[in-house]
Amino acid sequence: MKPAISIFGLCLYLLLPLADTACAQDRTSPTGPTTSSPTVGKYPLDPRPFQRGNSAPMSEIRFAPQVGWYLNLACIILVVGMFFVWAQTTNWVDEDARSLKINANFWNGLIVGSGFFGLLLIFCMPSFLLGLPLMLAAYSVPFSLYVKERNERVPDASKVFTKAHMKKVYARILDKFGVKVSTKEGYSAATGPPIEFLGKSDGKGGDEGRSRQVQKSKGYLGAKELVYDAVMRRATDIHLEPKEDELSIRIRIDGVMYPSEPFDRAVGDAIVNIFKVLGAMDITEKRRPQDGSFRAVLDDREIDFRAATQGTRHGEKLSLRLLDQSQSVSRLEDMGLRKQLLEQIREIVHQPHGLMLVCGPTGAGKSTTLYACLNDIDSYQRNIITVEDPVEYKMENVNQIEINQRAGQSFAASLRSILRQDPDVVMIGEIRDKETAEIACQAANTGHMVFSTLHANDTITALYRLIELGIEPFMIANSISSILGQRLARRLCNDCKEPYKPNPEVLKQAGLPANKVENFYRPPKKAEIVCETCGGLGYKGRIGVYEFLVLNDRMRDLIREKANATNVKAEARKNGMLYMREEGLRLVAMGITSVDEMLRVVK
Repeated sequence: MKPAISIFGLCLYLLLPLADTACAQDRTSPTGPTTSSPTVGKYPLDPRPFQRGNSAPMSEIRFAPQVGWYLNLACIILVVGMFFVWAQTTNWVDEDARSLKINANFWNGLIVGSGFFGLLLIFCMPSFLLGLPLMLAAYSVPFSLYVKERNERVPDASKVFTKAHMKKVYARILDKFGVKVSTKEGYSAATGPPIEFLGKSDGKGGDEGRSRQVQKSKGYLGAKELVYDAVMRRATDIHLEPKEDELSIRIRIDGVMYPSEPFDRAVGDAIVNIFKVLGAMDITEKRRPQDGSFRAVLDDREIDFRAATQGTRHGEKLSLRLLDQSQSVSRLEDMGLRKQLLEQIREIVHQPHGLMLVCGPTGAGKSTTLYACLNDIDSYQRNIITVEDPVEYKMENVNQIEINQRAGQSFAASLRSILRQDPDVVMIGEIRDKETAEIACQAANTGHMVFSTLHANDTITALYRLIELGIEPFMIANSISSILGQRLARRLCNDCKEPYKPNPEVLKQAGLPANKVENFYRPPKKAEIVCETCGGLGYKGRIGVYEFLVLNDRMRDLIREKANATNVKAEARKNGMLYMREEGLRLVAMGITSVDEMLRVVK
């Protein structure tokens, strides 16, 4: 419903007194109002002449008697101002509710109807002082209810009419008058959050030309607020997904996707173009997939972004991968390994030669584990070279090579060249094909310690994945030292997790003694107060769930004989390997994570 009808009604109402005034002038003599002849009565006659409308000062009546003047200008200006505030609010509620999918028809009708009813009340009440609070209540109550509901569905940074939001609004208003105000979070109304984008460049530090190019673009402030909110919430990915009438936003926090406040298509497309310009991508190309990278600086923290676009049915989708250098795992001790497992991995890492594989799905933390392994090696006494796509975290005194498929520099081609650079340790970002796998196995057999990742569900599957790539079983048996399978499970928030008694049947199926497990823990079901530590998510941070396979002579013989996976798995169990599910149940019993979270990441 649009406010045009209400505007028309208000105009009619304002014209009625003018018409009445004209009629009164027709009924009045040209010489002014007449007074009746004095009559004898109980009370004396009123010396003032007769006048319609509001009373006027005696001086004005004595010298220039007036007819009409029904309206109080101060009151009517206040009412008209309230009308335009209500009309603007109605349009905002309609657009906001549609973008957030919050029953737009209901809320729009309620706000329009209540506002119209409030305007009607103020004109019908005998006293303006009585009608004004009734009009304000009719307008503000449903509007406050809508704000409360929409704020419950959006992240803190997107909430409106909060203390932080009002500070931004006041700062933005003052900035228009030349008064620079910074909020507690470091905001400036003109520049937005304290984050600086650095465009992609072949030289040092970033392309200042690209950074300046986007600063005056439409949606630049929205792009900064989007990235700033994602960084503050520890997000690892930002997904900008086009819909018919909006650009929806989803961010990945601790491996789980959460929706954020969307943008309308005009602003959303402008934000996508800003990221494409920063990443040195072609903004005119909407269908062909593109990729790029850029950087940002926030509070002396350097954050790398990997951007990738893909054409969809409704437009161009953009994904941003955030690589926060300050959040990288630097030591094996920080990975949440139990003591015995930590000692086994450290023993493998410091071997003079061999091949250590880390397997798991995308986003399982495989590259982070390899970086932690390399950090445990003395990079001054040993020559460490990495081949990555792309280089995710920068390491001191390590030769890091980023492959370039467009220039013909692949993993296999790079490996051939770096083997002539006298390396002691080689890290390969990922084994994707037969050629890369063969060179990695040959390097392990010729006196180099090789680390790499492989996409496989578990450690046993990883062995047979290499065979499927075409590697000879004898080469696999001779080169591989160990395989580490891993997943990442969310940690329960220590400030709001709640204990509960586990079902005895669950303990029995898990193989846990009922007399030794008192409580399991889970996120709070209904929290009266939102936890400030985790933001009401119930989880904060992640911990690794591992499965470590160390090959012995018997397993190497089974691989050479092309034995089935069941026999290899049985031998691994005899050698003391714990399945990933068993490691996960240990974390559940310790109260680090929940049963539901473990079932989500481990089959």
